Amino acid sequence: MNHLGMGGWLLLLAFLTSVAGSTVGLACTLQARYATHRRAQISWLVLAAVSIGGVGIWLMHFVAMLGFETPGFPVRYDIPRTLLSAVLSVSAVFLGLLVVRGRNAVWRLALGGIITGLAVNLMHWTGMWALRIKGHLTYDMQLVGLSVLIAVVAATAALWFTTAIDKSAYRMVAGVVMGIAVTGMHYTGMAAIHAHLDPAAPDPAGVEVFTFLFPVFVLGATALAIAIYAALMAESHLEKSVPT
Repeated sequence: MNHLGMGGWLLLLAFLTSVAGSTVGLACTLQARYATHRRAQISWLVLAAVSIGGVGIWLMHFVAMLGFETPGFPVRYDIPRTLLSAVLSVSAVFLGLLVVRGRNAVWRLALGGIITGLAVNLMHWTGMWALRIKGHLTYDMQLVGLSVLIAVVAATAALWFTTAIDKSAYRMVAGVVMGIAVTGMHYTGMAAIHAHLDPAAPDPAGVEVFTFLFPVFVLGATALAIAIYAALMAESHLEKSVPT
């Protein structure tokens, strides 16, 4: 079993994908604080959840999974379960951001960080549930627990940077912290996996990761572009409305 079958550059690409989605999503979260109407707040949080949950977490996971190999044996994915992992990721992130929105209360930050961190794990393990190999998988539960801790602590730190400090530079720091959380959780979780291959087992059903990843990558890039444009326009409008 190999987690970097296409080379170390794939780890960097996965990390950058997570940072991009997280940074844009956290910028949208900040805009939700400025919004004066509930509908606008929810709209920003939806954009944030799609950026963080859909791109920063879900897309990052499957970019990283390009490097997952069982040499000499096929690896396939169950599409309904793969789609379910995306829905759960976006929904759970939305719930976490909804808890923490516009508030600096410690309990809200802690609860939002726990929910968002668990969203990272929920996506990862649902995504792994969609994985099909010629054999079966077992897990080291200590490493699984460590992966949960990494995600929750770093997600809480990222939300704190975004909600407590209103500066663009810190938004980038928060995005990097979130990217480290997601990537670190992913590879810690993958280290917990042991593949037991069986040459006599039937070939796994499903599709290869390349089959669905390219169109999803295009959709993810489009979603980020929309979120970036909306955030830039909102910040420009905010700057013009502030008296000099």
